[in-house]
Amino acid sequence: MSDYFINIELLSDTTFGRGDGVAGLIDQEVEHDSYGFPYLRGRTLKGLLSEECDNLLCLITDPQQHWFNARNKLLGTAGSTTETQSIMHVGDACLPEDLRQEVAQQFELEQYLGEITLTPTDVLSSLTTFRRQTAIDSKDGVAQEKSLRSRRVVLRELCFKAPITLNLKPSDDLQKILALLAVSVLALRRIGSGRNRGRGHVKCTLWKQEKDQEPEEITTKHLRYFEQETKA
Repeated sequence: MSDYFINIELLSDTTFGRGDGVAGLIDQEVEHDSYGFPYLRGRTLKGLLSEECDNLLCLITDPQQHWFNARNKLLGTAGSTTETQSIMHVGDACLPEDLRQEVAQQFELEQYLGEITLTPTDVLSSLTTFRRQTAIDSKDGVAQEKSLRSRRVVLRELCFKAPITLNLKPSDDLQKILALLAVSVLALRRIGSGRNRGRGHVKCTLWKQEKDQEPEEITTKHLRYFEQETKA
């Protein structure tokens, strides 16, 4: 059995927005767990992949029906039933497991000893920073009153990993499904709050993980197959 995952490398500071802030401190907070580790929700990532996939299919000259079938298998359709729901489950994109386990053990040890030196705020602060911006009056070129906004961002160069589960049936065309997933992953270059305004630049790749073997990056291989099959 093979497992898959998406590796997300942050090329710029990024905000995994959770929709609110912290009163008196920050207007836009990042999504983070109980230990302070930022993460991107799996359902958010899946929605971004779905958008990229649909955009790619629109660009194909006279796309054949089997690509739409692969898309619907992979991502499902609106109002899906048991027979037409997505075969793909995307887990939360998190920092490396060994790092998170090490910090969790440190928390447990300090709580056991009753000597708390590390807090979730410390962890969050070590992986993020603040960015501030203000609106400029177009007439006189000065900052507008009460327009200063602050947001927390996850530091660039960090890498996140999102596990992928494919609930395949014998009749499913795995090669086309993986090809469509790979090109959608590669096309995803902006994530997080403000991605439509140029923020959240990322590099995403698709990986295959087999038991007792090193992970294999499979994005390029499936991209080539997609290119061959969609040539006009």
